[in-house]
Amino acid sequence: MTNSRTGRRHIAHLRLHTVVDEGRYADVVELMSGITPHVQAVPPDAVQLDLTSALRYFGVDAYDLVHLVMIRLLALYGIECGAGLAGNRMLAAMAADASGPGRITEVPGDRPEAWLRPRPVAALPGIGRATATTLGRHGVHTIGQVADLPPLTLQRLLGAGPARLLAERAHGRDPRPVVPREPAAHLSVDRVLDRDCLDPDQHHRAVLGLAERMGRRLRAGRQVAGRLTLTVRYADRTSSTRTRTSPEPTGHSPLLAATALGLLDALGLQRARVRAYTLRADGLSPAEDAPRQLSLDPVDDRSRAAEAAADRARRRFGAGAVRPASLAPAPAGRRRSRPPAA
Repeated sequence: MTNSRTGRRHIAHLRLHTVVDEGRYADVVELMSGITPHVQAVPPDAVQLDLTSALRYFGVDAYDLVHLVMIRLLALYGIECGAGLAGNRMLAAMAADASGPGRITEVPGDRPEAWLRPRPVAALPGIGRATATTLGRHGVHTIGQVADLPPLTLQRLLGAGPARLLAERAHGRDPRPVVPREPAAHLSVDRVLDRDCLDPDQHHRAVLGLAERMGRRLRAGRQVAGRLTLTVRYADRTSSTRTRTSPEPTGHSPLLAATALGLLDALGLQRARVRAYTLRADGLSPAEDAPRQLSLDPVDDRSRAAEAAADRARRRFGAGAVRPASLAPAPAGRRRSRPPAA
């Protein structure tokens, strides 16, 4: 949706600087819906608004309308936030990242590239340390330098796909619309044992299996998770819980497993008598909207391709058609033959 007179969109990205639970986050989204019907939840701590159609109704400019939204959040819920205002979702999110609590950063609509050019390459969404290091070795440190590189040079450095995406971002282009969605619910998987388990290796296998199941369910629903929580229940009916935010929202099983096993290590179970495990994913969002760090690691690309092939095999032949080697049943020990009876 664009302004009929200027042809420009007015996108606001609000970054919540106050920690909120799922219920309060839903209240925030509902409040935003009173400003504009074009509200997209970006859980757990952000929300995006397309204000283009709301400006005429309120009779103010985009900056003043964002300021009004921030005042309402603080007055009604005590939530402080910083905001970014720009002509597309990516620029608005970057501007919000540059804004402290109570501040609004506006990217000039007529010259967004001028705002982008002096910023470091790592400020672009999805640019990881490896990509920034590779560019830095060739003297490319700012977004403006990326924008000035010939396409073929960028392809030789990063590969065709990452180069094309990085060039679009460096020029400030992002055609994605703000799509109204309800805040994502959580997703959980569990395993209840028939008897108490004291074996650390079995704890490891159980949590690894939960992460694999979680990854399959997330990918089937085209979702990614931003936060994992592991709860372990003991034989005496007490429990322990640990929570960790993932480095990036993901549905990739190896990344989920790394986070889940880190939570298990943090619990320090040792010889605890465990009866059940529950792995919960929060901060769910659509996979197509999730930023993913550009990777130069061919092993990561092969792993994701193999995972997609395994998912296709499971859909065709059943859930048990493919399983990770780490979860395969341990080979039975070789039986020793008895000596013949005398």
